[in-house]
Amino acid sequence: MKFSRTIEQLGLGITLAAALCTAGQARDLDQIKQSGVLRVAIAMGVPMFSYANAQMQPEGSDVSTAELMAKDMGVKLQLVEITNAARVPTIQTGKADVAVANLSITPERAKVIDFSIPYASLQTIVAAPKSVNIKGYADLKGVTIGVTRATVNDSDISKNASFANIRRFEDDATLVTAAASGQVPVVSTQWPNVVEINKKLKKTPFETKFVEQEFMLGVAMTQGTPKLKAWTNKWIETNLKNGKLEAIYKKYHGADLSPLVVNQKF
Repeated sequence: MKFSRTIEQLGLGITLAAALCTAGQARDLDQIKQSGVLRVAIAMGVPMFSYANAQMQPEGSDVSTAELMAKDMGVKLQLVEITNAARVPTIQTGKADVAVANLSITPERAKVIDFSIPYASLQTIVAAPKSVNIKGYADLKGVTIGVTRATVNDSDISKNASFANIRRFEDDATLVTAAASGQVPVVSTQWPNVVEINKKLKKTPFETKFVEQEFMLGVAMTQGTPKLKAWTNKWIETNLKNGKLEAIYKKYHGADLSPLVVNQKF
């Protein structure tokens, strides 16, 4: 799948020239509105959040969130398709204005990019078939466990189970395939990916062994774009209160947003 694909290719009317003329620039709200285009990075291959549908077009809760964000800003949308590992570098280098890419708000990331208030959340879990006896990090000693590179799962397992045999994959789709094909007997990931693993397995399904953490997801942007950050925070607040972000999440994930997101104090 090609990355940095414009929405013109998705039938939404953005020209390639408009996409290229803004590439590599960090822009605040005024510049984005003046250009008429919001460049949004999405991490493809993440079940429920952002994936290729049957027509090979981006779909998912993050894609719909990006569409709503551009609509409410009054500009056209340019999706920049990236991998999980490229999320922070894409924002740092100004190749996108924001990332709506299931990106967890962490102190380490906040040192180099800015985050909005949470618009959603995710739980990281360790999962394996029922026959695998794992109740905590200590049980991962010597166990081969798959993670997606440069994710909070990668960081968490590296920190708390460095004694495991950690295998890193470039995106969630590759991790799902590896687990379904028996390359890794255990994974650290999110429940939507476990659902995809089980669809491919059809037997001996993976189940949650233990929950690692619940992470708040934020819209990421380049540091030094205060107007964009303020607008995004207000936009999230408004669309949490009116239920639009809840509806988007429930449509794709089949569950309500976490109370930690919905009930945050503004």
